[in-house]
Amino acid sequence: MSVPNPTGGGRPGRTGLRRILPTWRVVTGGFLTVLLVLIGAFFVGYALVSIPDPNAAAIAQNNVYLYADGKTELSRDGAVNRQNIPLSGVAKNTQYAVLSAEDRNFYHESAVSPKSMVRAIWNTATGKGKQSGSTITQQYVKNYYLNQNQTASRKIKEFFIAIKLDRNETKNQILEGYLNTSYYGRNAYGIQAASEAYFDKDAAHLTTAQGAYLATLLNAPSEFDLAAHPENAPAAKARWNYVLDGMVKEGWLTASERNATPFPAIGKPKPIASKAGQRGYIIEAVNKYLTDNHIVDADSLRSGGYTIVTTIQKPKEDALVKAAQDNVYDKLGHRVVDKYVRAGGVSIDPATGDVVALYGGVDYTKQYVSSATNRTYQPGSTFKPVILTSAFEHHSQTQDGDPITPSTVYDGHNKREVQGPDGPVGYHPANEDDRSYPSIDVSDAMDKSVNSVYAQMAQDVGTGKVVDTAHALGLSDAVKIPQTPAMALGAFGASPLDMAQVYATLADHGRQIPYSLVLRISKDGNDLGLPKRDPVQAVPRTAADTTTSVLRSVVDSPGATAVVAQNAGRPAAAKTGTADNDLAAWFAGYTPKLATVVAVFGMNPDTGAQEKLYGAMNQARVNGGGPPGDVWAQYTADALDGTPVQNFDLTLDSDANTPTDEPTTPDTTPPTTAPSTTATTPSRPPTSQTPTSGPPSTTPPTSEPPTGDPSPTATMNPIGGLTGGGSGGSGGSSDGGGTAGNGNQGPPAPNAVTGSAGGTSGGTSGGSGGAAPDSAALKTTSGTPG
Repeated sequence: MSVPNPTGGGRPGRTGLRRILPTWRVVTGGFLTVLLVLIGAFFVGYALVSIPDPNAAAIAQNNVYLYADGKTELSRDGAVNRQNIPLSGVAKNTQYAVLSAEDRNFYHESAVSPKSMVRAIWNTATGKGKQSGSTITQQYVKNYYLNQNQTASRKIKEFFIAIKLDRNETKNQILEGYLNTSYYGRNAYGIQAASEAYFDKDAAHLTTAQGAYLATLLNAPSEFDLAAHPENAPAAKARWNYVLDGMVKEGWLTASERNATPFPAIGKPKPIASKAGQRGYIIEAVNKYLTDNHIVDADSLRSGGYTIVTTIQKPKEDALVKAAQDNVYDKLGHRVVDKYVRAGGVSIDPATGDVVALYGGVDYTKQYVSSATNRTYQPGSTFKPVILTSAFEHHSQTQDGDPITPSTVYDGHNKREVQGPDGPVGYHPANEDDRSYPSIDVSDAMDKSVNSVYAQMAQDVGTGKVVDTAHALGLSDAVKIPQTPAMALGAFGASPLDMAQVYATLADHGRQIPYSLVLRISKDGNDLGLPKRDPVQAVPRTAADTTTSVLRSVVDSPGATAVVAQNAGRPAAAKTGTADNDLAAWFAGYTPKLATVVAVFGMNPDTGAQEKLYGAMNQARVNGGGPPGDVWAQYTADALDGTPVQNFDLTLDSDANTPTDEPTTPDTTPPTTAPSTTATTPSRPPTSQTPTSGPPSTTPPTSEPPTGDPSPTATMNPIGGLTGGGSGGSGGSSDGGGTAGNGNQGPPAPNAVTGSAGGTSGGTSGGSGGAAPDSAALKTTSGTPG
């Protein structure tokens, strides 16, 4: 048996506690193994974790809408109250205050603080409270790329993303991002929103004390809002002092400046400018203008971040709101029809094309459809001036070869058949209360809104030319005007904004400037381009000015339909209009400085269907010269208050003789077809003419048509299709455009097409009315006249 060598030759044996302790080799090997694993894990993590796309909440901003002064806030939209700004837009003292509060070594340290990260992970994992990552870079990563969840996995991602971000972006870029993504309380995300929320100023103008307070809020945004939690003043002020002391320590503030810095006065929370009142209507119109003109696409607009200076002038907007409230909504009764009343209006500066006031309805949160931009209602006789302007523009002649001037005499018989080169065209509109004017000049026919005269004039000029003139004056191509004499009654859909554009062009002597709702738009401090809107002489000045002279007569002549405009105390030109069946009443007019269109619509609040306004506001019939005219007059007086009275400077056609002011006596011969037995009441006492059928009844017209003999022949209907010949219709409104086509309606032929323009009763003005003048309407020889 061999005996072990006690002097060596092999590993000595380990006894006692040494046998259970690792050797230095094991310790060293283990440490190196762990180190290699950590290094490997770091590189694997660095390789696997990429910089993700920003989270939706971090990039969401709101749009800020300002009045035309560029300072007064109109509204904001968007779920997140944030406006990103460049670092240069933040006061330098505020930048230093944030660094003092959150990361004093930001400019000369790495993106992460391993010590703080380990502490935060450990405390979170062991339930000792959720701890924040330390550096500004890490907080920015949390705000911009990740979320606010305090989890270990999120902190690991935050660690690697921060390192990568520090390599890809400059320190200034990271600080800018942090300032724009941090939350400051009061629903303010980002330094600009916070500056406005607490101090009502831009971040560029913050004082040292104010900047230090905003930096204080980063630690506890809600708790340190002293307007909401005054009990937290000691803690908030302690944090504020900490920030200022740190600025002194880092050399960003002198001791004397520090001692002279008082705690700032904190502004009270402001109510969020929602879409209530007119704000929603204006935002909707502005956004549509931006997208329609390809300034901003809809998706970009929804992402927010735009500052939009609108053309809306607050004093004029307030004046329009008050005028509508005083003259429409305050006069509503408690009848069912009063619930249907909707008012809308648009006012344009003719010299610039800027929309200075827009009224969409009583309240956007109660009535979502804007009456200012609603194109589903007929503008009625407010379209007659377009026909007249086209006649002057093209030096048109009557069927007898006489030039059309304000003094040209027409046959104004009620339901007179419109004559074309080859004879009757199958259209015979009724006049107001079925009145006839055997001989009436063009100007007086405008005063009284004689449908038969202007339907014939549309035929004389050429309906295609009239449509061209309308579009030249600025009427949108989206407005589909029927190329028939029915256009004289405004038998198509248009909005107050559409018509305001037309009247603004007339006010500016035929110079058409596309309307605008935006003066300036910017994002991230950069202005976006706006479309050029150079004035274009759409029609000759003499044509526009001669029309203005005729519309002046509609205001100034006794008994004319727009005399209410005199209440504005300004020289004015205007025209009224009423849609079939009293579905809408309009007042369109202008002074040299302001063109405004006001409309009152009937709309069912539950179904959106158009409703008759008979009896609303305790009036037998709502006419353009009634509430719409009252709104126009009050608004115009208030909007121009304090400005010099300006007369029209008109250049008239050489053959535009001054029309006589003598009243025209209507024909007392009964019409060939008996008028309706339920004639309507005009909005004001009629002129001295005697109506053909005696005094009108106060009973509003019913849907019961008058009787009449059918015509045995069929002629082409200018509305589209065939019509049976006889004359019919119950008479228009006091604006000449009302129920001008409720004729007898016999049973339709088996294959008759019923269109919304009047169906089997023969079209918009020949039938029972409707808003789709382009639809075909058939009537057989066995039908009764329309």
